[in-house]
Amino acid sequence: MALQALERGEKVSCLVRDRTRLKPPRDHPGMGLKKGSMLNFNPSTNDMMFRTEGSALNRADVDDVFEGKNITGVVIALGGKTREVGLTLLQDSTAHIIAACKAYGVKRVSVISTVGAGDSMDQAPWTFKLLMNTMMSKVMVDKNAQEALFLEGAGADLEYCLLRPGGLKFGPPTGIVNVIDGEAGAINRADLASFCLDAVLDPDFAYLRKAVCISSDQGAGFKSLMSDKTMSRMGSELARPFKDGIDYGL
Repeated sequence: MALQALERGEKVSCLVRDRTRLKPPRDHPGMGLKKGSMLNFNPSTNDMMFRTEGSALNRADVDDVFEGKNITGVVIALGGKTREVGLTLLQDSTAHIIAACKAYGVKRVSVISTVGAGDSMDQAPWTFKLLMNTMMSKVMVDKNAQEALFLEGAGADLEYCLLRPGGLKFGPPTGIVNVIDGEAGAINRADLASFCLDAVLDPDFAYLRKAVCISSDQGAGFKSLMSDKTMSRMGSELARPFKDGIDYGL
């Protein structure tokens, strides 16, 4: 996300829990960036970047991202293991961000949610439905509460877009993002990032004040995810005895 924003000539102000994890996902010779290296990808060596190390659960940290930065758009990409970040990370952090947007005069916001949130459960592959109704049920409660802050809450007067990707994969941007009504499929993180940036930068963006399910050209359903070995963890977790599975903190 940050790299693509820089490529578009935008200044970037980030809030991160761990500053050492803010690294470019690929090389960019023109900017002197190397994949996985902080060199030229931090405020001390790149005057197009601002970085706040802290928590979106702390309003002061959120305000620091905005203060004096001339912010014009916000991308909300929150997540983490519930046992580490709590059961209400999304709704509590997003409430702070909405308040900061209003305090600093920012209207455009894009929010990374998930297929299965809100009225999109019928668009989720059956494996997602299984997870969302069992191991991830409490996470989905938080996701829905986050979306409600825009659909019917304090963020309703902002120019928001709620993005519900069908599943995230690694890989370079394909340039293909489809807003769909049917069963969701996979999309590369890079393409999701591009759509998020369009939502906050494009003056004629078509999906303002809407929740949209997005996919790419990689097919639909669970198989579209499993074709990428980097996303096979979900399949292996479903196949393993529950006692050996991921601790979701539920």
